Amino acid sequence: MTSGQSTEMTAAALLAASNEALIEAGFQTGRFDEAEQLARAAREQAGSEQDPAAAAEASVLLGRVLHYRSITKLISGGKPDPDDVAGEQEECVRALAGYEALGDEAGIARAAFNFGVFEQVLHEDWDAAMPYYRRTESLIPALEATGDLYTRSEIHRHLGFYHLIADKQPEVAVEHLQISHELREQLGEPRYEPSGLVALAWAERENGNPRRAVVLLRRAVEVARAQGLLPGRIADAEAELAQAEAELAALGGSEAGL
Repeated sequence: MTSGQSTEMTAAALLAASNEALIEAGFQTGRFDEAEQLARAAREQAGSEQDPAAAAEASVLLGRVLHYRSITKLISGGKPDPDDVAGEQEECVRALAGYEALGDEAGIARAAFNFGVFEQVLHEDWDAAMPYYRRTESLIPALEATGDLYTRSEIHRHLGFYHLIADKQPEVAVEHLQISHELREQLGEPRYEPSGLVALAWAERENGNPRRAVVLLRRAVEVARAQGLLPGRIADAEAELAQAEAELAALGGSEAGL
C-alpha cells in the first residue's frame, strides 16, 4: 500500500489494514514497517476525523505492532530494540488513558491486556502483569458484547500461562488454554492456531496427558507448515512435538490411533 493510498482511507479502514499487515508480519514475514506505518496513519486520520476512539485503538494496535516485533526477535534468539520497548510502553499508557477517558469498557480491556503482556513478557514480572490481566478478565462481558474474539482468546491464553508457570496449577491452565484455543478456532484465522495449540499441549503435558499433547502438536506442526509461518514458529512447534513424542514413548504410551 502506498502513502498516497493510505491518505485516502478512513481511520477505520487504516486500522483494519494495519491489523492484517500485523498478522502477516507477526506470523509469516517478520517485517513490521507497513503495519506500523498504517497504524500511525490511522492515528493521524483519527485526529482529522475527531474520533478519539479510533485514536485510542491506533495506540492499542501500535503497541501490538511493537510487541510482536520484539517477540519475533526473541523467538529468533535476538534481543528487542530498546526503542521498541520504550515505544510499546508509551502506547500502552496512551491507549489506556484514551479509552478510560471515553469510558469504553471493551477498549479498556484491550488496552489493559496490552499493558499486562508488556509487563509479563518484556519485564518478566507476573506481579505487575496480573492486575492488568484481572482487569481485562473482569471486562470479558464487554468484549463478548462487541464480538472481540481475539482479545478474549488472548486473555485466556495468558491467564493459562500464569496458572501454568507462576501458580503451578496445570489443570486450571488447561481450562483457560482450551477456551483460548476454541476462541481462536471461532476467529477463523489459521495463522493464530499453531501457537494456541502449542500452549495447550504444553499445559496438557504438565497435567500428565502427553498423549493429547502429541495430538495437539501434530496439528500445530501441520498448520504452521501449511500457513508458511516464520521458521522460528515452525521450529518451536516441531521441537515441542519431538519432546512430547519422546515423553509418551518413555512412559510406554502407544501412538496407535493418534
